[in-house]
This record gives sequence, C-alpha cells and structure tokens, in this order.
Amino acid sequence: MKTLLGSLAITASALVIGSVPSAAQMLDPSDPDDYARINARVQCGAEHGDEVVYGFSGNIYARVPGERDRLLFRGEGMNVRRCLFYDDPVRGPGYRIVSREVLLYLDPQTGEVVDRWDNPWTGETVDVMQVHNDPVNNGPSWARDENGDPARRFGSMRVEGDYVFMPFEVPLFYRNPLGGDYQDSVGNMYHAMEIFDFAATRDELFDPAAHPVAYPMVSWVRISQWMPWMEMGGRPGLMVFNFMGSKLEGGFDELPDVMKDEIRENYPIYESAPPLDDTRPNETTWTKFKLLTDQRRAAEGGDDTTAHSGH
Repeated sequence: MKTLLGSLAITASALVIGSVPSAAQMLDPSDPDDYARINARVQCGAEHGDEVVYGFSGNIYARVPGERDRLLFRGEGMNVRRCLFYDDPVRGPGYRIVSREVLLYLDPQTGEVVDRWDNPWTGETVDVMQVHNDPVNNGPSWARDENGDPARRFGSMRVEGDYVFMPFEVPLFYRNPLGGDYQDSVGNMYHAMEIFDFAATRDELFDPAAHPVAYPMVSWVRISQWMPWMEMGGRPGLMVFNFMGSKLEGGFDELPDVMKDEIRENYPIYESAPPLDDTRPNETTWTKFKLLTDQRRAAEGGDDTTAHSGH
C-alpha cells in the first residue's frame, strides 16, 4: 500500500469532510463519482473514522535460478485502518487511508512464529524481522483529476453476474533506503510488484443503504527481492508471497490467535489504526530494518550486527 501524501497539505483547506453517502439507489460503477464511492467501500468503514481490519493468510516461496521453487514460510497478515472522506467541487468524492500492518513468518509445519531462521543458501542462522509497519497510509484518492476528468483507474472494475472484480497492480521501482547514494549509477534500486485483487457481491458493494459496510475478499501477491534480514547479499533470486483474505466483520477479534497473541505481546499499538491526522512518512520492511539496525548498532557502540527480530 503506497503513500500519496504530498498533495494533502495543499488541498486540505479546500476539502469538506463527510461520510460516504448512503444512497437510496444502487451505486453505478460507470459514474466516476460512484466509482470512487465504491472503491471507498472496498477500503473503508461506513463513516468517517470508523476502524476496519483486513486479515489474510498464505504461503511465501523462494525462486532461485536453476532450482525448484522452495516453500520458506506460511504467513499471517493484517491491516488495521480508518478513513477520512472528502468532497471537492472539482475532484468530487475522495478518501484517505491511515493504517498499520503486520505480517508474521510462520513455520510451514507447526504454524508457529519463526524468530530464528536457518538460511539454506548461506548456512547462517539469522533473526527474523516480522513485518510491522507504522504507518502505511494512502491517498487522498479522488474520483477526478485536477481538471475534473475521471481519475486514471476509472473503468478498471469488472462486473460479471452477481460479482464485482477489482484488479489493482502496483509496480514498484524506487531508491532503496539500504542501497547507498549512487543507485542510479551502480544499481541496487528497490524493484518489486504487488498485486491486489478484490472481489465482492454486486448487491453488497453497490447498495450502501442495505449494506452500510461492505466486506470484500482480497488476494495479494508480492514478487520482491530477498528480505534484508535474510542476509542474502547479492545472491540471485526472488520471493513470492501468495495470500488471500477479506475485510473482517468481527474486526481484530476475528484474526487468528497466533496473530492476536503476537500483536498483544510484541506490537500492542497495532491493535488500532493511527490517528486520522497522521502525516508521518510510510514505513516499509526496508526502512524498518534500517531503523532497527541503526538503533542496534548505536546501542552496541557501532557493532556490525544487522539482524533484528523487531520484538
């Protein structure tokens, strides 16, 4: 989930904060304003500031040239969020997400959280850094651009019979916070792809009067470089994450016990979303790893130890 906070301070004074309208008729995905409202229903709760939780589970593979793909971990993930809703005379309805996320690396056989991992390629044992990013904010996302024309993604929603499908690919290529000062010259840029495919029933998603909150399903695929805590250096290969889940009607309490227990013991602030006025820069695995590694080195007087569980 990516941040677009740069325009927030500029546009905030022109915004009217409200809630997603509870229309008396079905929302129409061929209308740009309704299209934005439908997307807000996928991502958010019914009202300004309502908290919702997405949960998702899956498998994490390694792909190395010349080798069979290898299952490294099972995984449990969650994202807790709340939304601000906007209305602008030119850009129409819009919304902004503030959220935190956790993803746990689990043993494929036992389902337990893996804190130490034996790297089969290097022969080293490393500390596992569970994903715990705060914040992961996004938006504002609008119905229309600055000229009042439909937003770029308008029309990507597909309706087939009783179901609505919403594919969303996020190609990522940007400066790696661990990659040094000369990435344009020598490489090391961060390069990944995240794919979010949402699905819901037509009646639930398009009828806010009958269904104030929609609970879509989601599949999430991530293709990325090795995680920095794996200590793989420049070895060739990729990681493939394949997860499925949904927005949870029961919220945090509906998450699996392994997730609830881990959050309550080690990451208690992740039980709730950030405040609506949060404007901090987003965290990623790479920025979090750098932060924790720099803190560890400072505490140990410059020791070169880099691994950190994040606990």
